[in-house]
Amino acid sequence: MHAEKNTKKIWMIIVGCILGVIWISPFYLMLTNSFKTKKELFSDTLGLPKHLNFDNYVNSAKDLNVVSTFMNSLVITVVSVAIIILFSSLAAYAIQRTKSKWSGFFYMLFVAAMLVPFQSVMIPLVSVFGRVNMLNRPGLVFMYLGFGASMSVFLYNGAMKGIPQALDEAAIIDGASRWQIFTKVIFPMLQPTTVTVALLNVMWIWNDYLLPSLVINQPGSQTIPLTMFDFFGQFTKQWHLAMAGLTIAIIPVIIFYFVMQKQIIAGVSEGAVK
Repeated sequence: MHAEKNTKKIWMIIVGCILGVIWISPFYLMLTNSFKTKKELFSDTLGLPKHLNFDNYVNSAKDLNVVSTFMNSLVITVVSVAIIILFSSLAAYAIQRTKSKWSGFFYMLFVAAMLVPFQSVMIPLVSVFGRVNMLNRPGLVFMYLGFGASMSVFLYNGAMKGIPQALDEAAIIDGASRWQIFTKVIFPMLQPTTVTVALLNVMWIWNDYLLPSLVINQPGSQTIPLTMFDFFGQFTKQWHLAMAGLTIAIIPVIIFYFVMQKQIIAGVSEGAVK
């Protein structure tokens, strides 16, 4: 029996190592090739760079207009995620605390929206927003709210099931309004879920290319994924600069993850216990 457990443990370690190598291989290729010249990248894609060529990062940052595009991506991501968190948590609170047939209907409506692919509504959505002159950054934020709310409401609704309604009743007895109950009692208890919602939406919005390309593809308002496409022209592909640009682009998301790591682990642990 003991030998069987050791065999299973060894196999789990082997499988874990294989999955780890598969997961980290794109990051290895991106990072190592970002320091190579174009000639070296094509001659030895998998190997380590012979010399650390930082010119790729300098040229990539210049071509990306990194300060402007970074600020565009940052503003759109922060505003979109903040609005998604606010409206999704409020919607989930209303659905969870209102016991009626309509609350169940609206909840199922949000869940069903998760199954609708963006490509199926892409053309009519852009057409409608174009008619009302909303093909701009505010319009993009509004679209992100629409596409991100369904999953966020689903997560918040599940978390609120573990919060006793007696807390609401006690706060009402103390004279608190519904808004005060939500902001002072309920929302602080949803911190692990809020971090999870924020992380998922930050990664999605920060790296999104398709929706911004349809809405704000104008000079001066482009995000990092949009300007990254400039490295891939009709007659040439600057992979060495693209690798450096991708490395620059993912740094903010990695920093955000490590800063919020404790809260993310707490949210996973809380979900496992429940």
